[in-house]
Amino acid sequence: MDFKNITIAGSGVLGYQIAFQTAYHGFKVTVYDINDEVLEKAKGKFTALSEAYQQDLGATQKQLDATFKNISYSSDLAEAVKDADLLIEAVPEDPAIKIEFYHKLAQVAPEKTVFATNSSTLLPSQFAEDTGRPEKFVALHFANEIWKHNTGEVMRHPGTSQEVFDSVIKFAKDIGMVALPIQKEQPGYIVNSLLVPLLGAAVNLWIDEVSDIETIDKTWMVATGAPVGPFGILDVVGITTAYNINKMEAEETQDPLKIKAVEKLKEDYIDKGKLGVLTGEGFYKYPNPSYRDKDFLK
Repeated sequence: MDFKNITIAGSGVLGYQIAFQTAYHGFKVTVYDINDEVLEKAKGKFTALSEAYQQDLGATQKQLDATFKNISYSSDLAEAVKDADLLIEAVPEDPAIKIEFYHKLAQVAPEKTVFATNSSTLLPSQFAEDTGRPEKFVALHFANEIWKHNTGEVMRHPGTSQEVFDSVIKFAKDIGMVALPIQKEQPGYIVNSLLVPLLGAAVNLWIDEVSDIETIDKTWMVATGAPVGPFGILDVVGITTAYNINKMEAEETQDPLKIKAVEKLKEDYIDKGKLGVLTGEGFYKYPNPSYRDKDFLK
């Protein structure tokens, strides 16, 4: 399989990063989202992202101009996928939303199109039948700040064809990722199997009033030498994603701490537009969060 035309469905926290990284490496990219207003916001985010590519990767203006030329936009799903060799789904981490999306996608996508989900914690087998092409469905998971933290976890489900699995691994390498094949389904892949328990423990400590956000982050940073603590990471991940993951766990376990966490994340952060780095405020204020102050670790 030779992927040339790539459609990214969803221009949220990771979707727009995947789109820009893919276009930067020479692929033709169509960004799909639910309406033109959302797509206009994505265009603004690409401009900010290009500055990060200049600063962190030394990207030239010529490279960035070529990247922007490789990107087109559509809020019409059929139009967005009409030439797609590969569609990467980055819609919200909500099973009902993903299932509804795949039902619509299956009706309009060409037979050739391979589907890949960027779900952070859900299994591809949960949606394989909804895609209408389970043999051409795989998971391709990226980390935040994709241009620097360039992991591409490729996870198959039992029905994924070997050809599709191998082709998506090659694609991941072609867009500058370190491709990480995962042969057996694992909720959270490798990265999130390690990371989500840490972030969940931090939220529990905060909600249970064991300590405050900055002290929890400071503890982790001093003890491990990490440049950022769990709440700083959650701001990068996005509060909405953290809310969705905690909500699913709360509904499944009925854990009082998780239920309280879901309520607090919604009322104190999401309802107030404090969604993390992307909106300029989450647990910290950006671009100068307090955990970067020279005296923060003292």
